[in-house]
Amino acid sequence: MAASINTNYGALVAAQALAATSRDLDKTQNRVTTGLKVSSAKDNGAIWAVATTQRANAQALDATINNLQRQASIAEVGLAAGETIMAALTEMKSLAAAIEAGGTVTAYQADFAALSAEITAAAAAATFDGTAAFPTPAAVPAGETAAQVQTSIDAWAALLQTTGTTAKSLERQITFNSKLQDSLVAGVGNLVDADLAKESAKLTALQTKQQLGVQALSIASQASGILLSLFRG
Repeated sequence: MAASINTNYGALVAAQALAATSRDLDKTQNRVTTGLKVSSAKDNGAIWAVATTQRANAQALDATINNLQRQASIAEVGLAAGETIMAALTEMKSLAAAIEAGGTVTAYQADFAALSAEITAAAAAATFDGTAAFPTPAAVPAGETAAQVQTSIDAWAALLQTTGTTAKSLERQITFNSKLQDSLVAGVGNLVDADLAKESAKLTALQTKQQLGVQALSIASQASGILLSLFRG
């Protein structure tokens, strides 16, 4: 190519190369700084849109998990109260048998009444965040016979069985939704997270390339000076 003082082709090429290197360096520095290879729609519109949607889905699961955990807490409170209630009913059945046997029953009746009150109090106290674990509790024995107590035992056992089944189901749902949320977050990471080891190595290479580009541009810019030397006597 002919040497010209009007057009320094070598300097133009060097400037273009340096500009391209600077753009790549800016992109790599941004990835290292943010830890993301896709931090905006400008980087990759399609992937950014997918990642944004999945982040929203993962965040929405927080409300679902919180609601499930609240329901689970209500059920757990009910089961804790149920242990007290079933223990009281078991003791009441023994007292009812003693009362039915006759003799001095006043003390037995007092204990029976106290246990009945204990059951009522336990059922009423089984609340979490203002919600009762037993909105419709099973009946407390209306009489002092073993048969009547057994009827209450059966009713409370059925109620607690349902509560236990609910608690187990809620536990599974919490586990599932937590895993689903983790999978969504991990999936987003796979799409947008930068490989920092690779980007760090690339950053070093681009910084070196930029320095060489500056030197190349400087050398190319001196071409017109070389032409002038040809005309010196």
